[in-house]
Amino acid sequence: MKKRVLATFVATALSMTLVVGCAGKKLSGKEAADNCAALIDAIYVQERTDKTDKQCEEAKAAWDALTDEEKEMVEGEEADPDYFGRDTGDASKDDALNSDNIGDNEILVVSFGTSFNDSRVADIGGIEKAIQAAYPDWSVRRAFTAQIIINHVQARDGEKIDNMEQALERAVKNNVKNLIVQPTHLMHGAEYDEMVECVNKYADKFESVKISEPLLGPVGATGEEVNADKEAVAKAVVEEALKDSGFASIEDAKAEGVAFVFMGHGTSHTAKVTYTQMQSQMLILGFDNVFIGTVEGEPEETSCENLIEELKSQGYTKVILRPLMIVAGDHANNDMAGDDEDSWKSMFEASGAFESVDTQISGLGRISDVEKLYVDHINDIME
Repeated sequence: MKKRVLATFVATALSMTLVVGCAGKKLSGKEAADNCAALIDAIYVQERTDKTDKQCEEAKAAWDALTDEEKEMVEGEEADPDYFGRDTGDASKDDALNSDNIGDNEILVVSFGTSFNDSRVADIGGIEKAIQAAYPDWSVRRAFTAQIIINHVQARDGEKIDNMEQALERAVKNNVKNLIVQPTHLMHGAEYDEMVECVNKYADKFESVKISEPLLGPVGATGEEVNADKEAVAKAVVEEALKDSGFASIEDAKAEGVAFVFMGHGTSHTAKVTYTQMQSQMLILGFDNVFIGTVEGEPEETSCENLIEELKSQGYTKVILRPLMIVAGDHANNDMAGDDEDSWKSMFEASGAFESVDTQISGLGRISDVEKLYVDHINDIME
């Protein structure tokens, strides 16, 4: 992520009046909106510093000081009115799992994270709760790897979530002896590699450190190579998609001309073969009207454009889009189901090839069989 320099305007008043500069001038109109945008851009960074907490407060104070009309004018390199203005659910229902008194044994659940509150509670929280219920003698704690998301949640909702370094320092301070790290990542991709690198820096601080498998298990060498984890996830997500769409079976859906498209993130990392393997797994299970796509279009065949052509060539007339992601966050709500012309929903509709294009906004983390896989991975590494 690119670092962004804090713009010239700095909000120093934490009341309804925004004051800048020695002249004490009150900003208004576009000037106030631009000031707020600059403060948002300043915290839209992947590195935490000793100024981050103050910057989060300043950004929120600047937003709160705007009129409704001024809020609609907030536009920066990354800033927009949705940063503070979009309703993503009640953050107070979330547990950041950042308390001390951990004890000797800790399971650190590491996620990329999401600023969508309802999804954080249902998807990431669902996994964390399932793990805690399965291992009551261990303390479950949370870490996010995306500082951009941590800052967003902190600035907007006042909820502080540990990043990797903070979570590991907390474990050291609490004299944790045995640490198990369970990533909620789908695969051994770039995020997983960075997490492992960070954990390794702290390895000598504990008596034992073990890192568990991501959701889909080992990557494998070829696009045809699958495993028990991929099979379990394929069955679970298709079952949920059928249930939500009202079909009794995949055969019934196919008979109605329905194709299911599961949208993952995509990656340039060598682990991108995992998406090809998931497509192979669907075919092995007989789910030949199920297709795997990615936002990034890597692998190439997973791009939205290529999938549209593939579904057209196979004669499907109805499409159901659903995320192949742990959380139903920004990608699911905007890139998949959004109203902008470049969303997947809009692109499928614009093709004119389909009678209907529906979306199911639901993360993998709230599916009980998926939660069980994470529990099983921890059990495997314990043994």
